[in-house]
Amino acid sequence: MSEKIGIFVAWPYANGDLHLGHVAGAYLPADIFARFNRLCGNSVMMVSGSDAHGTPITLKARDEACNPMDVVSRYHQRFLDNWKNLGISFDLFTHTHTKNHIGITQDFFNKLLQNGDLAIQEHEQFFDETAQMFLADRYVRGVCPRCSYQRARGDQCENCGATFNAVELKEPESLLTGARPEIRTTSHYFFNLSKYQDALSAHLKDKSYWRGPVLTFTQSMIRDGLKPRPITRDLDWGVPVPVEGWDAKVMYVWFDAVIGYYSASLEWSQMLGQPALWESWWKDKSAKTYYFIGKDNVPFHTVVWPIELMGYDSSLNLPYDVPANQFLNIDGEKFSTSRGLAVWLGDVIERFDADAVRYYLTTIAPETKDANFSWDEFLRRNNGELVAAWGNLVNRVLGFAYTRFDGKVPHPGELDARDDELMRKVEQGLSEVGRRLSAVELRDGLKEAMSIARDVNKYLDDKAPWTLIKTDKEAAGTAIFVAMRAIDSLKIMLAPFLPFSTQKLHEMLGYSKPLFGDQEILDRKEDGGESYKVLSYKPQADEVSGVSRWLLSDLQPGTAFEKPSPLYRLLDEEEVGDDK
Repeated sequence: MSEKIGIFVAWPYANGDLHLGHVAGAYLPADIFARFNRLCGNSVMMVSGSDAHGTPITLKARDEACNPMDVVSRYHQRFLDNWKNLGISFDLFTHTHTKNHIGITQDFFNKLLQNGDLAIQEHEQFFDETAQMFLADRYVRGVCPRCSYQRARGDQCENCGATFNAVELKEPESLLTGARPEIRTTSHYFFNLSKYQDALSAHLKDKSYWRGPVLTFTQSMIRDGLKPRPITRDLDWGVPVPVEGWDAKVMYVWFDAVIGYYSASLEWSQMLGQPALWESWWKDKSAKTYYFIGKDNVPFHTVVWPIELMGYDSSLNLPYDVPANQFLNIDGEKFSTSRGLAVWLGDVIERFDADAVRYYLTTIAPETKDANFSWDEFLRRNNGELVAAWGNLVNRVLGFAYTRFDGKVPHPGELDARDDELMRKVEQGLSEVGRRLSAVELRDGLKEAMSIARDVNKYLDDKAPWTLIKTDKEAAGTAIFVAMRAIDSLKIMLAPFLPFSTQKLHEMLGYSKPLFGDQEILDRKEDGGESYKVLSYKPQADEVSGVSRWLLSDLQPGTAFEKPSPLYRLLDEEEVGDDK
């Protein structure tokens, strides 16, 4: 039976280019999961967008002496291009400086204020005497009060993931002037999270399927006791506070950005001309909503966002799962846009095929622990696995069939025990890969599919149809028929991971209906608002039919297929390396 699957993906700050840490942490896993569910006939909505309101944007704009929106527009466009080139199939990728998002965020604020969930409190905050201004958290850096990391931000430590008040930083330094800021008192609206602590605990009772680090971290926060958090800040860029006399303050980005999952859902429904469509994922209690993020975002998605939803509208669905990934490191340190420690997505996609990048990042996906990026490993995985184990399997089977069986699927004779054994392995593999992907165990799902590819290679070594054809063409044709059906089934197993090359294989095998739809960069303009661009996925008919295509091959004997061409290319050491 078809399910409603909501896929919500972290909003990247539009202050710098995307790197492979972003991709491995949230965006590629979300796309693999979305494509799998589309193949299963489920109704998928995957949304995200550029975070336009964080202090990283204002810092970038200050450095470049331009308007924050100039920075947002530039990087937002790059994000759209990169997602399209990598095949990240967002139903909508928008941004947070739209009239739609600002209005909905202010509605959240007003509803929580009416509920008595917000209260004005005095708040200690760093003040830069030289710049004559209060410093937003990310305008300050210093030593983490938890792990003593030397470059901690004012809101959260990149090293240990701890969140804290900026004034807890040791040896603080203003990023505006380099001066040591002093502590002064200012007033802000605080969100009383503790009011919903018991309700949040009840929500977590059946979440034993969550990843261990996510559930443990969340339960620990609750045990320590949830405390009020400021949701406004002294800044002139962001969602305005809808209260008279608060013109010099805006909403805190942690409060604002997560609302984007909801506002983007409504925007997408409006785009499709079906204004109530979003309710299928947000109000239907059978729907499942998944949040793909990095581990540093866990508290905002397992604690803060569910509580915001409870306070705003108790009929809305809370997160079903938050399969947060750990970090992808390089040289032992986390990828970081602000510190320029990264392998940039745009550069990699320009040099290598998208599926080669997708394959390698999935094989090292940091699902349960931090992983390390290595150019040598990228080369080895591409040449030794993607090309040698899978690509060459396709080439030699289809090439042989095209030449020796007139470009048609051979008619098999009676299957023997070895043929049946492989067919059973393929059937079991399809089931196991599906089980792994349903549980968001994507790395293991890919590993299982590649194991089946090796089984097919071993089968062909045993059968040796290239030799057998000299004495028994029917037996050779039977082996090729079995291998082609296995390849066709593997195509489905690998399609979520490798959408470009599996579509090419799909066409080579003679299919006319595509596996997936297309992605378009579209112009949007709200009433009275500025025009902006979004990325939107346009599904093909089979994807919205509600019928599962996660099925074993039914490739028929006698079916004509195209002359095969290589799916992947061998890489050499000269074109792969960190000196590029």
